[in-house]
Amino acid sequence: MIADGLLSSDHDAAHVDRCPDAWTPPDTGARVVTGTSASPGLVIAPVFQYRSELVAVEDIGGNPEVERALFDQVLERADAELQRMSDDAEACPLPVQAEIFDVHRALLCDPDMLLEVRGLIENGHAASWSWQQVIESRVARLRRARNRRLAARATDLLDIGQRVLRLFAGAVRHPFELPPGEWILVADDLTPSDTAHINPKNVVGLCTSSGGPTSHTAILARARGLPTVVAAKETVLALPQGTLAVLDGSAGRMYPEPGDELLASAREFRAARARKQARADAERFRPAVLTDGHRVEIAANIGEASEAATAIEAGAEGVGLLRTEFMFLCRETAPTEEEQFLVYCEVIAALGGLPLIIRTFDIGGDKVAPYLDLAPEVNPFLGVRGIRLSLRRPDVFRIQLRALYRAAATAKPGTVKIMFPMIATLEDLRSAKAAAEEVRAEVGAPACEFGIMVEVPSAVLMARELAREVAFLSIGTNDLTQYALAIDREHPELGREADSLHPAVLRLIDQTVRAAQSEGKWVGVCGGAASDPIGAMLLTGLGVSELSISIPSLATVKACLRGYSSTELKTLARRALGCSTATEVRALSK
Repeated sequence: MIADGLLSSDHDAAHVDRCPDAWTPPDTGARVVTGTSASPGLVIAPVFQYRSELVAVEDIGGNPEVERALFDQVLERADAELQRMSDDAEACPLPVQAEIFDVHRALLCDPDMLLEVRGLIENGHAASWSWQQVIESRVARLRRARNRRLAARATDLLDIGQRVLRLFAGAVRHPFELPPGEWILVADDLTPSDTAHINPKNVVGLCTSSGGPTSHTAILARARGLPTVVAAKETVLALPQGTLAVLDGSAGRMYPEPGDELLASAREFRAARARKQARADAERFRPAVLTDGHRVEIAANIGEASEAATAIEAGAEGVGLLRTEFMFLCRETAPTEEEQFLVYCEVIAALGGLPLIIRTFDIGGDKVAPYLDLAPEVNPFLGVRGIRLSLRRPDVFRIQLRALYRAAATAKPGTVKIMFPMIATLEDLRSAKAAAEEVRAEVGAPACEFGIMVEVPSAVLMARELAREVAFLSIGTNDLTQYALAIDREHPELGREADSLHPAVLRLIDQTVRAAQSEGKWVGVCGGAASDPIGAMLLTGLGVSELSISIPSLATVKACLRGYSSTELKTLARRALGCSTATEVRALSK
């Protein structure tokens, strides 16, 4: 469990807030456009319809030698542009933007794609036309992909394609200008480059007719704190320019032409939420101690080393999930032992003795590393991913374990814990532990506590047996919800039904906690439900000891929990377990 503290608790001196409710619009019969939530928040502003201008070229043919040289020059310039954008992003509080443009650089240099382009050039076609043909073919193929996350990457490839075509055409990309004031930007879709060029003084929210919540555009929107709704269908594109609207990014809805009552309700909610958030931010270093003295450990989920210091500054009491995949993706070879060792040491140093749970690489599903030569799968989420891949690639797994143990040896004893993802059977857990212990003996490092991710129903059903073999269990509510309800949480039509507060999911969590506690082990949650104040309340009531959440939610969740007693939250959780639908569960907090 995350160790005791940052600051001591003083209930008499500090203000406590009950959880901020989600906005409930009055039933006025107002028109509503429904999409999928990609970034939370509520904004009120007029609509600005954005139309992206695509560069297109014709095949005028050319000398292959000349066209090859031209192509190489343009690629070099495109790579330099992306490097500059990545460097600029690293210098500001948007490291995720730098990571996305690093991904674009890797895509730009895809050897198979470049070979295909050069083949067309050798056949006498213009370099620009050859590039355009290959990009259009690949974008179309990605958009037809059954895997929604892979389909979302079509926007990245289109973005790269247009960047190169603009260089061929000598066109200069300027940030698009909007009229003075605040606007909700509406578009069919936005590329990462579009989103990166947005002026936050003008654009306060985004709404797209297509796209998905896992796209790089959606990730950038969340990093910028822009309320965003995606997959809202083509009706949003017909809204007249300047139409006043209320955009509820949290619920995935937009209300065009709201009446006075709806507007007043939205403005009142925004003002109340701003006041609560200001108080929460001011008290972010205080622990989450309930009114009866029970303490809930609040840690952060991070996906790169640079986020560790940010998490602590935001109020985290440690890192409950370090996703190590960021080191394995978007590169041509696996990271070396030394590369990984230095990254883990960087995180350990940033935490300054606070606890750190490192999850071994969770590749597979929608996270693809080409150098691993994974065979195509009809359903990759039921295939070789997580610990299954690690055990099948001991060459890669052992290098990570060596780096982990070497780094752990530099930390305060007991600080670093190792967590295995996608554990479905005892056999997989025992094999992973055996591999880790063998590596530890080689390295000569002290032992680290083991934990597992509980993400599939079989792990819930076997939780007691699994708990006997590890120090803790951490529930990944996103995947557990997906597997329990048999709904792809990113599905454009069904995604919003994949609610982690569904009674079926809550009952699985309850069963896991009771099984682990019977073996004297603690349970954490590092999935999305823990970042939702209502979810944090219910999880605490179910007996979860540690919540590892997204950095922006840290202060809000801590402030929320301080307003309740253990008895209140246990009662709330019992009532939730007796509900029949997720809607009923969420209604309990109103």
